[in-house]
Amino acid sequence: MSDVSVGLKGRVATVEICRGPHNYLDLELVRALADTYHELDAGGECRAIVLCSEGKNFCAGADFGRPTGGVTSLYQEAVRLFEAGIPVVAAVQGAAIGGGLGLACSADFRVTSPQARFSANFARLGFHHGFGLTETLPRIIGPQRALELLYTGRRVDGSEAAAMGLCDRLVDPAELRAHAHALATEIAESAPLAVRAIRETMRGYLAGRVRGAVEHEAAEQARLMRTDDFAEGVRAMGERRTPAFTGQ
Repeated sequence: MSDVSVGLKGRVATVEICRGPHNYLDLELVRALADTYHELDAGGECRAIVLCSEGKNFCAGADFGRPTGGVTSLYQEAVRLFEAGIPVVAAVQGAAIGGGLGLACSADFRVTSPQARFSANFARLGFHHGFGLTETLPRIIGPQRALELLYTGRRVDGSEAAAMGLCDRLVDPAELRAHAHALATEIAESAPLAVRAIRETMRGYLAGRVRGAVEHEAAEQARLMRTDDFAEGVRAMGERRTPAFTGQ
């Protein structure tokens, strides 16, 4: 799979998205990631995954200038990320925006640097959030902070993300992957049956919750993508200006 590379060192797998510099999401990429997670799960050797990306940004979300393969299908594949049984540590550099934030939040842990930036920018584009953020974001940072980020679409840097609990480690950019690997190795050194049992207790419900959430999210996105506000939001993003929404 040219969009995803996999390496196994000891009990830790490195799963790297190879679509730099921005690593935009589409159906093919999310399916490749889900397939990789499940193959590693079935193989029995891997006990923890480091999810990372080449290039400038972890994931800048969807590229609205290119087909994504269908939102509903993409989100069905996203549910499979939550169904895999191996703990995931995401190493987040640069931007994790929109669906890229959703991908980062699918991981068990996030390691980042002060220079990173995070945004649930959906409302600034004129449509509804997706990728299961209905379930994951409030679970990670609490419902009030989640509402603020979803309503405003504002960007937070890595330092603020760590302060609000969105990220679990804040490190120097040069040490990002090393720290992610160190955390994944620490997990892999614990008893694997115990880790799986604990993960099932703490996160086992999440796939089902996300499945229900993405059905609603996809329907709302489809509805709002037909509005003038969505067209204005995408146009304003391309022109790097503040959108002028009319509520139509």
